[in-house]
Amino acid sequence: MRDVGTLLEALPYIREFHGRTIVIKYGGAAMTDPALTDDFARDVVLLKYVGMNPIVVHGGGPDITRYMERLGMKVEFVQGLRVSDEATVEVAKMVLVGKQNKDIVLLLSRHGQPAVGLCGDDGTLFRVRKQMPGGHDLGFVGEIERVDTTVLNHIAEDYIPVVASVGADVEGQSYNVNADAAAGAVAEAIGAHKVIFLTDVVGWLEDPADESTLISQARVDEVRARLGELSGGMRPKLAAAAHAVDGGVSAAHIIDGRQPHSLLLELFTDAGIGTKVLA
Repeated sequence: MRDVGTLLEALPYIREFHGRTIVIKYGGAAMTDPALTDDFARDVVLLKYVGMNPIVVHGGGPDITRYMERLGMKVEFVQGLRVSDEATVEVAKMVLVGKQNKDIVLLLSRHGQPAVGLCGDDGTLFRVRKQMPGGHDLGFVGEIERVDTTVLNHIAEDYIPVVASVGADVEGQSYNVNADAAAGAVAEAIGAHKVIFLTDVVGWLEDPADESTLISQARVDEVRARLGELSGGMRPKLAAAAHAVDGGVSAAHIIDGRQPHSLLLELFTDAGIGTKVLA
């Protein structure tokens, strides 16, 4: 009876989200723990089977860092963004496009739905410009100034698009793009119903050291007023969430990807998990 109750609880959400586009930023433990990667793939495939249109946008920070360290390269972050010289961008492209992207495509296909891997260079999906957060020059770190959704719309008719967060400027110079920002930009451009960020904390915390201080819901104006207080990986997630909601996405969710089936819990249960950002 508990399982029947769960199905009945999910039914109105399945009905509400049928035909809607959901952009999912994939990263953190959900991308590195074998059990969680399987859970994630099954969740995304289920979304497709029940009539939703999932689009996966991914980074690969831990893998990029691991390869950089193996090559003896310096690893440095400023305001949650990776400082990137030309060699760093080259490693990032190799890891994100050549390895992570294809691993995700194969995983989704193995669980029953064909997927197609893309990066910002494909179909001129992303047009990027240099990013200078707070006046800091982080090298070849880019922000997306335009998303051309043509290729995404074509692929999403029959496949699950899987997008790696790299892109180039008008001169063809490649840039490392923060995956949270990329997910928010894709969600806004394609008119997604929701954008969901999987991370390694329970959500936005009032006190980062105390999980009981979870902020379960916040308005965009509240998020923007407090961005200056934030550091580390939560800052780009909340900034991307606010930008997407300002751009017409109905809600953005920051959830704990360490929890099995966190995607389904957020979308299809009354309680939900994590932090929800609304207009």
